[in-house]
Amino acid sequence: MESLVNLESFVRSAELGGFSAAARRLGLTPAAVSRNVAALEANLKLRLFHRSTRSLTLTEAGERFLLSVRDHLEGLQGAIAGISNEHAEPAGVLKVSLPPGFGTGYILPMLPGFMKRYPLVQPEWMFENRPVDLIAEGYDAAVGGGFELASGVVARTLAPAHLVAVASPAYMAGRRPPVDPAGLSAFDGIVMKSLRTGRLTRRQMRNAAGEEQSADLPARIVVNDPTAMCAAALLGLGVTVIAKPDALPYLDSGELTRLLPSWYVDAGPISIYYASRTLLPLKTRAFIDFVTEGFQRQRLAERFAGSIG
Repeated sequence: MESLVNLESFVRSAELGGFSAAARRLGLTPAAVSRNVAALEANLKLRLFHRSTRSLTLTEAGERFLLSVRDHLEGLQGAIAGISNEHAEPAGVLKVSLPPGFGTGYILPMLPGFMKRYPLVQPEWMFENRPVDLIAEGYDAAVGGGFELASGVVARTLAPAHLVAVASPAYMAGRRPPVDPAGLSAFDGIVMKSLRTGRLTRRQMRNAAGEEQSADLPARIVVNDPTAMCAAALLGLGVTVIAKPDALPYLDSGELTRLLPSWYVDAGPISIYYASRTLLPLKTRAFIDFVTEGFQRQRLAERFAGSIG
């Protein structure tokens, strides 16, 4: 009977295109994965990969073997994980990527309850404004939006990512509020420049009736961070379009007022991302379920909806 670790090293190397990527996924060294695959080839008396300094590709025999074993391997792993985890408790380092503002405002407050429920889990949370490579960088999960779903990565939607137009009451004093997005052109705009493209971010707003209009704010102030946009609006420097989760505390306190309450920008969903639907470590599954329950309990999806004034 072939070793399960040899089979898993082969399948992950084939799926991820290399021994190094498979090693990160499996928590092994690239040399160990390479040895496992070599042992499998020796036992089968077949060459499964064409190897070069730059690439790793399946041979014809390797492709046939991958099709034969992949589904069965996951079934075996699932059975083993299920029986071994039946009485286990989530434990270990939980590495998660979070956007700074949203993470500290909505996910971090859940941490005391999470740690009380799962005392053997050690949070290692990175607050960063970028979509991380979950598998390559060794993350258990990530929260945010705009991630490309690479092979083996899945997303669970938490809430809508809607953006709304806001300004401080002091800035709007004596000014007539706009009646539609086109009217934003009459105000001082606090706009964002994309770090990736170097261009000003253009927004398209919509309403419940399905109408769409461009939100053409003049670039009076240009920044590269949503937190800075919100802070500039609080200082009374102009009008900005920011995520409703970022605006909510200030809308609730009255420090900001929402303009165009029937209009919003749909930037897609806020999701929790993780690798593979099956064979999740207990710590990762616990985190996903805890955060999802927290969003439902606090009705955050409803509160983040720009379609609700």
